[in-house]
Amino acid sequence: MRPVILTTALCAMLVGLLGAPAQAGTTEPLPESFPLPAGFQPEGIAIGPGPVAFFGSRATGAIYRADLRTGRGSVLSDGPGTPSLGLKTDAAGRLFVAGGTGGDARVIDTRTGRLLRSYPLASGASFVNDVVLTRKAAWFTDSTNPVLYRVKLGGALPATADTVPLTGAISYGSGVNANGIAETPDGRSLLIVQSNTGRLFRADPATGVTTSVDLGGESLVNGDGLLLVGRILYVVQNRLNVVTAVRMSRDGSSGRVVDRLTDQRFDVPTTVARFGDRLYLPNARFTTPPAPTTPYDVVGIRAARAR
Repeated sequence: MRPVILTTALCAMLVGLLGAPAQAGTTEPLPESFPLPAGFQPEGIAIGPGPVAFFGSRATGAIYRADLRTGRGSVLSDGPGTPSLGLKTDAAGRLFVAGGTGGDARVIDTRTGRLLRSYPLASGASFVNDVVLTRKAAWFTDSTNPVLYRVKLGGALPATADTVPLTGAISYGSGVNANGIAETPDGRSLLIVQSNTGRLFRADPATGVTTSVDLGGESLVNGDGLLLVGRILYVVQNRLNVVTAVRMSRDGSSGRVVDRLTDQRFDVPTTVARFGDRLYLPNARFTTPPAPTTPYDVVGIRAARAR
């Protein structure tokens, strides 16, 4: 086979098409924090595909897209005037949004901001709080009503969502009930944190029956966003300014607290997403009265060491 000889002109043309090759030792570190728009009132975060983060506004439902390499971004979607809370993205470039007091879920194109589908979930009082994507469905929690909402996945988005009542060990009371949601490590069940009681539950996705997760007496009070990485479940305890790392059993029936992460930059973080070895959390600043000029930001911290 004859060698291919690249002329200077051809090399220049390829660089123009593909971009300059990365040079050893010149990779810029990702910013450890970056601002969000003033008055934005962030709540949810989702990352990917690639080094791109999405944030939801609990004030207007706007979606903000930021480049993790620079911290710069812009509003992708203006929102419906009701909250955008928990967020998740999939490999198809779709952003799934929990609609809070709007009682709905939405799916947005991450490239264009176009609304792909809207799902009315509740007709009365509700607080659709968080979402997790599994192989078969997008699951949404409701902090007011003891139910899960399911949008089936696999091909085109369905026209409607299903409601799965939560029964068994979980009991709703005053305040914020079911909040963050994640899969168990074996992918067979769902994990739900109840903010007001600090308890963690495992839910059967087929029946909605819940059982208590044995945490050895540990409390996850003010538990908000959940993120499962391998066997480590990260639990954001918002008003405590702590991210608790719990090593879960494969089936999610028990867990052991292995670390508690905090940072002086935390100001009531709510949810968490991961890129590389870093966790990113938006500061919701619940204890600061919101105003159009109130500053908000995102904080990046190192993930817990596996134990």
